[in-house]
Amino acid sequence: MLTLTQSPRVLGDDLLVTLPDGTVTEHVNLDYAATAPCLAAAADAVNDILPWYASVHRGAGAASQRCTLAYERARQTIGDFVGARADDHVIFTRNTTDALNLLARALPAGTTVVGWAGEHHANLLPWGNTVWLPVPRTAAEAVDGLATALADLTGPAGPAGPLLVTVTGASNVTGEVWPVDELTAVAHRHGARIVVDAAQLAPHRPVSLAGSGVDYLALSGHKLYAPFGAGVLAGRADWLDAAEPYLAGGGATAFVAPIADGDLVAYAVDWNSGPARHEAGTPNLLGAVALAAVCEVLGTADRSALAAAESALVERLRSGLAALPGVGELRTFPDAHDRVGIVSFAVAGVSASDVSTHLATRHGIGVRDGLFCAHPLTRRLLADAGARAGTDLGSSAVRASVGLGSTEAHVDRLLDGVAELTR
Repeated sequence: MLTLTQSPRVLGDDLLVTLPDGTVTEHVNLDYAATAPCLAAAADAVNDILPWYASVHRGAGAASQRCTLAYERARQTIGDFVGARADDHVIFTRNTTDALNLLARALPAGTTVVGWAGEHHANLLPWGNTVWLPVPRTAAEAVDGLATALADLTGPAGPAGPLLVTVTGASNVTGEVWPVDELTAVAHRHGARIVVDAAQLAPHRPVSLAGSGVDYLALSGHKLYAPFGAGVLAGRADWLDAAEPYLAGGGATAFVAPIADGDLVAYAVDWNSGPARHEAGTPNLLGAVALAAVCEVLGTADRSALAAAESALVERLRSGLAALPGVGELRTFPDAHDRVGIVSFAVAGVSASDVSTHLATRHGIGVRDGLFCAHPLTRRLLADAGARAGTDLGSSAVRASVGLGSTEAHVDRLLDGVAELTR
């Protein structure tokens, strides 16, 4: 079976750190869910374009023309990676949060949004008129709950306005994969559109707008091995073309002229349609090129083999934690549910910050502690895990996450470090 060490190379896999006792050891990065390391191909793509770095869409010189071509080719490559349909827009943003805020601003007047109360803050806070469904206990409960909610909203007379369902593709707290295909079918059956927060899903599994029928998809480059400040909103064009530009400024404008009214001057503006409408200002060429390079590499990789290798690491980590006394794993769905490379846990009697500090200073391991920008969900899952374990697991958790370059030795070192705390 292909291992993650045989996968596309990430930078930093040979870093050494000095521990407080003077020991020099390999740095183990188990914090991919926060920010993934840079894929070597992304760094190479940036280095290749840097000597030519110039304005995009704003010059006739050779450097500007080359950069404009690279930028638009990146848009096409990323569109292919996410299975964009021929009439979809692929809009460059800063990250997933930016992309979802853009869509929230672009919704037609009167749109009702339906989502679940356990979303990441990026998918919890931007929306206006929202119906929040309780966090489901199973994937089937999520599908049934959405069907009931949409039936109530539409009723015999039909919906009062447009409907949008919003859901994570994979939880940033538990790694659990949500039933996107089934939720999409339910949404469309009731005349609703659906947007998927794919920040945690896209780095681990293939995503396809055309294949799934999903209407909109948001992702971050920095979670997809391209840490150069680019994200993407991809999806149906009509709402985006009808909305006011996300940012007002150069690049979004087709025509601007002053309108005099006495001593006051206003400006008449014709806005561009297409992605340019929402990409005002000088675009992030390097971010776009880096993200496209990663999409090209992953698009030709054996994603099934990579997912199988990752699943083996996740199972090794989960079973190892389950064998330690006083350790509780956070989960929403049943124990055997499909998940990507994210595991969150807590240790009874030891604060999450102390766990992460111990792992860093004694074992050279980087993990995340806290509530993971999903405060309501993480607090609830901590309480649930404590109830299952029959103990208080505290008010925050530790998250370990794997990706390209992760190994069994990395997982085992984390398990050894946590075991020290449980003794």
